[in-house]
Amino acid sequence: MTTWRDFLSGKKVTQLGLGLLGRGVRDADFLAKYCAEVTVTDKKSADDLATSVQKLSTHSNIVFKLGAHDLADFEGRDFILKGAGVPITSPEIARAREAGIPVYMDESLFVTLAPEVKLVGTTGTRGKTTTTLMLHAIVERAFVGDKQVFLGGNVKDVATLPLLETAQPGDIVVAELSSWQLQGFRDIATSPSVSVFTNLLPDHLNYYPSMKEYFDDKAQIFAYQKAGDTLVVTEQSQKIIEDMYEGEILSNIIVARPEDVADVIEGLKVPGEHNRVNAACAVCAARALGIDDETIKEAISAFGGAPGRLEPIGVFKGVSVFDDTTSTTPDALRVALSSMTDRAGKVVLIMGGADKGLDFTEMIPTIPEVAKVVIMTHGNGTVRISSDVETACAARGIKVIIAASTADAVAFAREHAVAGDSILFSPGFASFAEFKNEFDRGDHFREFIAAEFAEK
Repeated sequence: MTTWRDFLSGKKVTQLGLGLLGRGVRDADFLAKYCAEVTVTDKKSADDLATSVQKLSTHSNIVFKLGAHDLADFEGRDFILKGAGVPITSPEIARAREAGIPVYMDESLFVTLAPEVKLVGTTGTRGKTTTTLMLHAIVERAFVGDKQVFLGGNVKDVATLPLLETAQPGDIVVAELSSWQLQGFRDIATSPSVSVFTNLLPDHLNYYPSMKEYFDDKAQIFAYQKAGDTLVVTEQSQKIIEDMYEGEILSNIIVARPEDVADVIEGLKVPGEHNRVNAACAVCAARALGIDDETIKEAISAFGGAPGRLEPIGVFKGVSVFDDTTSTTPDALRVALSSMTDRAGKVVLIMGGADKGLDFTEMIPTIPEVAKVVIMTHGNGTVRISSDVETACAARGIKVIIAASTADAVAFAREHAVAGDSILFSPGFASFAEFKNEFDRGDHFREFIAAEFAEK
């Protein structure tokens, strides 16, 4: 039988995309250990990627091509490893396909090389990280001492491919799968045996021509499921999926409703109705894996939330601070505000950033219903909607401040927040106006908060 080591041995590989989140570094490190030659190429410059490059400096068989791609690196290779977010329609991928070179992604190559490992996948526009982490906590508790349980996919600092070094037949990988990562599942015609689809909302329309292409990628999480497999959906995603795929889905569809599992999720600590829906999804998926309700209930009660997702980071001189940096869409901002309704009139909101072309029309009127002050950070998204936000807030006498940077926004927030108030950092836009990514944005926000409150 051919092992994954046999598959990789002696191969010449081009890795398209390195990035700064850690996944690209871990993938390149893994490939360099087991392949003969690895070319890592990224449009970002060597200066931008210096931290990532430094982590790989011990490998003599990695060649870096940074600042631009060379089509010659997509010829004469054994396979291409495409990073998430790199367009599948890019000329580099087209050149590889013309040359008959296989194109994989981290997760799809892992599944190809570890077919006896059980993959449990979660996708959706919102809620997929929280649901994944919650489900991972349940599965880990259920199978402790029995089988290994791994966390994979679109999670910060996690790469799935290196799990090949430790995963054994029968082990379980619980993975968050973005639309980009699911592109790779189309090429290998495979879907996880247990899948969760939280919701489908407008997003990434700066990448996809329309919602149809976005949904087509997301749909790969169930497109190749077989009879006996499980697809967990919410009421929102069920309608969309059945409208487009009715009669084509072979798996068992389970609709996750919080009211149906109220006794199991009664100890849930993370706030908001959206998190009750996430918990219901995790419960249904765990039951599909044969896990008993008592174990599920224990794990749900112990779950502390996902980093950067309405995460309470502390109380500073009587002011509660929440980090929701992964809020990159209007719906994410709306959900954050709805979770703060019990604090209405005491919320200093920091929002704004880089535009993804999404519609904020319905969300903007909800801002003055909760916020007492609105501070908008630098970015073309802020420029696009700031006058509408100002108009909506003026009707209620709510002040709107345009800040030159997130550091300045935090300073303004500190000035306007008093003991008993909350500072909510929920941008609703992408991070690229100022930061490398949303996680970098969250890290800086925490630093600005700590410095600002320490100085006053």
